[in-house]
Amino acid sequence: MRRVAYFFGSAAAAGAGTYVVIYLYRWQWQRAILCGVLLLVVEVMLLGIVLLGRLSRIEERMRDADRRQEDVLARLREKEARPAGDRFRWLEEPTSRTYVFVPVLMVTGVLLSGLAWIVQRIASATARPTAERRLAGRLAVLAAPGPARDTDPNGMDDPEGRSDLDDLPPIGIGARGRRGRTARVLVVSAVGAALVGALVMGLADLTQTREEDAKNSEATSLLLKVDMRGTNMTAERESLAAHQLWERCRDSTSVPLNRATLGTLGDGLFAGVVQPALTDHDRMRLRGCLEDTGLDRTHLTVVGIGDADADDD
Repeated sequence: MRRVAYFFGSAAAAGAGTYVVIYLYRWQWQRAILCGVLLLVVEVMLLGIVLLGRLSRIEERMRDADRRQEDVLARLREKEARPAGDRFRWLEEPTSRTYVFVPVLMVTGVLLSGLAWIVQRIASATARPTAERRLAGRLAVLAAPGPARDTDPNGMDDPEGRSDLDDLPPIGIGARGRRGRTARVLVVSAVGAALVGALVMGLADLTQTREEDAKNSEATSLLLKVDMRGTNMTAERESLAAHQLWERCRDSTSVPLNRATLGTLGDGLFAGVVQPALTDHDRMRLRGCLEDTGLDRTHLTVVGIGDADADDD
């Protein structure tokens, strides 16, 4: 169940993050804010799932520790509840029997230890050193090779033997594994940083306001369609909503619009004309502002946009 929650949460977070980038590129700020809030909610939900899992594991460990503590306490109480006379029953038996086996064993152990010490001293005093040399010669084939002798810059042998095996770097499976993990972490970190940097730079390049060559046309014309949900949506209410959105988006372009008129064509269609002619970047900004969710139960769609000359009807 937890994996299913992780899967759907990750998918929702990926979708919300993708649409945040898309709406920022389209200059639709309201939709971008909504997707950003959804992304934060999903991230908080995933964090809560992780924290709940950790807390449940900690509680289970604490319950196990309490159960073990109760078991140990019960055993200790059982031991304390035993009668004191059961510890040394052989002392409470009738005195007609003789109990000399323990002292006899103790004295015998002391005598044997003293005899072994005397034998060891005699053997160490009478041993010949040739036997030890012979044994060392037999075991020499099993000894590790000695460290190589280094030379100093003058070509002389290193009298201190600084190239000991302890000074050599560890070469083994563990060391190679650690180096491999470190290299993988560095590669993944570098790739992730490059992707994040490319995303930020690309988004900044797409959304920045740049100077473009002016159009040769006199004006830019737009064809708009207004859709309103609910009852009693008359033509007057559609016209009022269209004019509200149109006046709000007049300042969304980088150049000031000296003239921006909007006329009604009927059936929810409106025609707008702005002067001077808009560049491609300003067209995208004006379209994004108009199609953004600005009014309740109102959706405006830019059906078409193009340049218009002074002699056009």
